[in-house]
Amino acid sequence: MQITGMLHGARLLQFVGFPASEVLGPSASEEEIKSLIDRHGQVFIKPVFKGGVGKKGKAGLLGRATDLKTALAEKERLYFAEHVVGHVRAKANGVTFEAGVPAKHEVYFSITDSTRFRAPTMTLSHAGGMDIEEVDPKHVAMVPFDALTGLKAFVVANALSEIGAPREIISPLVQQLPKLWELFHNFGMTTLELNPIRMREDKNGRLTPVACDFKCGFDRDDPRFSRLGLPAHLFAADYSDFEQEINQLRTHQGQSDVYVINDKGTILAPTFGGGANSLVTEMLGDAAIISSDFGGNPPYEKMKEVARICFRHWLKQSNVLFIIGGKSNNTDIYETLRAMADALREHFSEHGPTPLYVVLGRGGPNLVRGMSALRDTCDSLGLPYRLFGFDSDISEVIQYARKADAWMQSGGRAQVAARIGARQTQPQTDTAEA
Repeated sequence: MQITGMLHGARLLQFVGFPASEVLGPSASEEEIKSLIDRHGQVFIKPVFKGGVGKKGKAGLLGRATDLKTALAEKERLYFAEHVVGHVRAKANGVTFEAGVPAKHEVYFSITDSTRFRAPTMTLSHAGGMDIEEVDPKHVAMVPFDALTGLKAFVVANALSEIGAPREIISPLVQQLPKLWELFHNFGMTTLELNPIRMREDKNGRLTPVACDFKCGFDRDDPRFSRLGLPAHLFAADYSDFEQEINQLRTHQGQSDVYVINDKGTILAPTFGGGANSLVTEMLGDAAIISSDFGGNPPYEKMKEVARICFRHWLKQSNVLFIIGGKSNNTDIYETLRAMADALREHFSEHGPTPLYVVLGRGGPNLVRGMSALRDTCDSLGLPYRLFGFDSDISEVIQYARKADAWMQSGGRAQVAARIGARQTQPQTDTAEA
């Protein structure tokens, strides 16, 4: 759940009184656009995407105009622009017109829930206007602070002094930046980033920080974001039918976070736990069909429905069903694996057998009972399988799944199909070998 851009960002900043650049939405009239140009000298035209999509400037999806004719031409160019970042393809539906803010200084600021410090962390630099990763580390301050006391002015002042920020920008930032903690904390955010904050000079020479771009992410399970009254469509990305079905299963118990990585992949990997998900996604590469986290001790009924949806959408093209996770503390492994085994048996009954190699790597309560349930199902269906316990190296288990996928591609799939009496359907193989 992300919001990017000033169309809604400016309104959120108003909740805490943080200055923001003037912005007009897609419905702005020509008179309003011309008036904005006359007042500020120039405007920036940016496409509006669903959800959070970055790297628009580097992709050339940013227009600048000092007259109405140019502004309208840029509107026509960007209104339905397409943007690709990795595997994400987004299509714009509108543009914003944002007032130019002349300034000599640009500042980067963000607050995030840091897993490194186990605390909210402020990142601050007086070299804003670019990706923070590209800034010299000596000009970047990363400061964790106590969530109980919040972001205090002295924390900002000390950070700016340590990175050698110009003296004239310190006082205005110390007065304004602590307000952003209120926005972050009171509305269930996990990330808040302003880049750049441009230091606008008034007629008396005093500098005022003005937010010129906005990005934030919300914890979808924290109800406080609903206080903002944001329309639901802001958080709607271009989900596939599969992702929409899985997301409808979100409940208080058990996660159902899923994203389609490669719809032509050959390894279906229901994953349990964020750490395992990161490692699996990285090591499987384009062979993985989905990136998922189904941990959190899901009940039998929910896990069976999640598995049923996964199998219906992806099992036909899969070479390997790879059930993987770390050693859980509270997830009942028996309930999880029994649900997936029952869903697999019912899928074969309803849709017919499909050649498949089953690989499991898991640890936690009732592991042996869960493995027995999965083993019995694989034996009854005639599927090859390999089960790894909690004492197995997860990276080695992932490598085994890759080898199983390679074996299936090199003739194993035909052997399994003949063994179980399945119609042979050869899935895509080029991406899995990447």
